[in-house]
Amino acid sequence: MAPPLAQSSNPFAMDSDLNDPHSMGTTIIGVTYEGGVVLGADSRTSTGMYVANRASDKITQLTDNIYVCRSGSAADSQIVSDYVRYFLHQHTIQLGQPATVKVAANLLRLFSYQNKNMLQTGLIVGGWDKYEGGQIYSIPLGGTILRQPFTIGGSGSSYLYGFFDQAWKEGMSKDEAEKLVVKAVSLAIARDGASGGVVRTVVINGDGVRRNFYSGDSLPLWHEELEPRNSLLDILSAAAATSPDPMNI
Repeated sequence: MAPPLAQSSNPFAMDSDLNDPHSMGTTIIGVTYEGGVVLGADSRTSTGMYVANRASDKITQLTDNIYVCRSGSAADSQIVSDYVRYFLHQHTIQLGQPATVKVAANLLRLFSYQNKNMLQTGLIVGGWDKYEGGQIYSIPLGGTILRQPFTIGGSGSSYLYGFFDQAWKEGMSKDEAEKLVVKAVSLAIARDGASGGVVRTVVINGDGVRRNFYSGDSLPLWHEELEPRNSLLDILSAAAATSPDPMNI
């Protein structure tokens, strides 16, 4: 007769997700418009099935006029962005002028390709320079580089390809492009369990850079989405503020 299976004293033994690395099941988007680019991302960072950070910033500045959207492993994408920011700074000092978007994208591509067996990150580079205007480059896993008029990445992107084929158009205005990005991220949040939180956008053009923030309760609700409700902690905090006696809460 086979001996009974030993039972672990660890109550979390069946939950292997506790030991998973921090990763960004993500929705990141880059869109060109007439005169510049708009980058957008959600803000949920997860550790397995748990949300480690619900308000993380996945759009990282590389230079004054170039930003990168990060997806995949948060640690991998952060270290690659830090290295590239350093080299772009050196590049700018040596040349005496800002680096171009193409240079930044190719540096990111080089790091991703040379370390493709160790990195798990997909990137979208967006920026503006005086030579080619607004540009978007996609650098998926493995280190490929593609210049595109619009691109999407992360786990939420699989819900958006058909939407972008229908909604994106040539010659959009800045406001049209930003509204498209916010709408697309909110659609991905509605369907993708790994995307959530707030929506951040970065608008880059010849006049400079503008960052915008859209809170989760300001986003449109889609099919079968539930309206946001206060958490139990919010309810208890509000009750405690009006009643000095905790027994009456």
